[in-house]
Amino acid sequence: MSEWHTTIGPPALARLLPAARVPDAAGRPRSAYRTLAARIAALVADGRLPVGTRLPAERELAAELAVSRTTVAAAYEALRADGYLRSRRGAGSWTTLPEGTRPPADALHPVPPDESGSVVDLGVAALPAPQPYLGEAAARALEQLPAYAAGHGHYPTGLPVLREAVAARFTARGLPTSPDQILITTGAMGALHLARRALVGLGDRVAVEAPSYAHTLQSLRRGGARLVPVPLSGERGWDLAEWRRVLRGASPRAAYVIPDFHNPTGALVDEEQRRALLAAARAAGTVLLVDETTAELGWGVEDSALPRPVAALDRTAQVVTIGSASKLLWGGLRIGWLRGTPSLVRQLATDRVFGDVGTAVLDQLIAAVLLTEHLDEVRAHQLHRLRASAAALTTELHHRLPDWRFSVPPGGLALWLATDGVPGTALARIGERTGVRLAAGARFGVDGAFEDYLRIPLTVPPAAVPEAVARLAAAADAARAGARPADPDSPPLAV
Repeated sequence: MSEWHTTIGPPALARLLPAARVPDAAGRPRSAYRTLAARIAALVADGRLPVGTRLPAERELAAELAVSRTTVAAAYEALRADGYLRSRRGAGSWTTLPEGTRPPADALHPVPPDESGSVVDLGVAALPAPQPYLGEAAARALEQLPAYAAGHGHYPTGLPVLREAVAARFTARGLPTSPDQILITTGAMGALHLARRALVGLGDRVAVEAPSYAHTLQSLRRGGARLVPVPLSGERGWDLAEWRRVLRGASPRAAYVIPDFHNPTGALVDEEQRRALLAAARAAGTVLLVDETTAELGWGVEDSALPRPVAALDRTAQVVTIGSASKLLWGGLRIGWLRGTPSLVRQLATDRVFGDVGTAVLDQLIAAVLLTEHLDEVRAHQLHRLRASAAALTTELHHRLPDWRFSVPPGGLALWLATDGVPGTALARIGERTGVRLAAGARFGVDGAFEDYLRIPLTVPPAAVPEAVARLAAAADAARAGARPADPDSPPLAV
């Protein structure tokens, strides 16, 4: 469960529930309270109302929604009965999730890859290597390797040639950067582990988007951080009012955000919101850990329209940026990086020698060649792949699963699907039997939220899309057959 409890006022809850402003219609009190209860439950399940949020008093909410207090009291009682609310006399009522809707612990962990070829893997959002560019870069790197082989091969800060290439790319994107601000790591998760150990103590709070990248959430939890979820605001990106409230109230030591083609939703946060979050974080003394691993994947937007990196808007040490070669180049190259102050880079380089000492030299040389000699061609190649997969997937999903909702993002590696009430964890389990591997939405939430969501990767070759979606639809049919029927007295929820 979330480690920090917030309070939502009547106006804020009413804004989340515009369709809940139902009249207290005579003769339909049962339908009115069930409608209100269902809509609040949907907000909790979708992560838009974090678990542990204290709801307004009955009288205050009734006045805001222009319904009777009896309607709100009955709705709260229904929420308690269904497991979405817990109350304590004199203290108030807090949101929670029913035990039956929380996925088992093993559902939150990735499944080992299928080696047989009989399973369509929609659980991993990663592109194949860009050929022939990877092979050419590997050949060039092998030519360069003898120059490094005479030494011990340990480069705690990374090879100078790769640090220079990464710094140059930041500079080209509008963020002047010198090589001494770059630390090369073993993947982006290596950078995150180092930053977390240096910046976040045991028990410190870390604010995170809801939903967010599953592996990072697990890493932060296992490192002893107390996660504070902040719901995304749909296609608009960050809910700045909620971010300000969390930063003021929880005083998190750090905040982890993915502003560029967010994983899993694909949202792109504009520059105005980036400035506003920076100001709020600065006032709260919160360090921003900015994940840019998908920043180069704008397949639906022109580069000229992209906002500048968050760190380009900040002249202090408020931002630590994490990047990776895995998403754009290839996941088999375990190359990540961190951009921070030179003093932080030196500190982390010292810290890492007690772990992995340094990143593989040959991998670094390959990445440096790709970044300096083939970047434009590789980006065009990979963005074409994503664009083609997105077109095929969206067409097939609309055809085979028309009731499922999703927005086509401007970039990134995935579609975030609302599954029309079909539990994502059940879909994932059934999918294993129908030959499709799935990433349930609950993996991307803090408290078991987003159970009625799936993340579908945009890395499926177009020719394989019809079969993949057919297997997904078969899993959905099987899951629906075992789903709890809807309440016939409750009107459809607004979307």
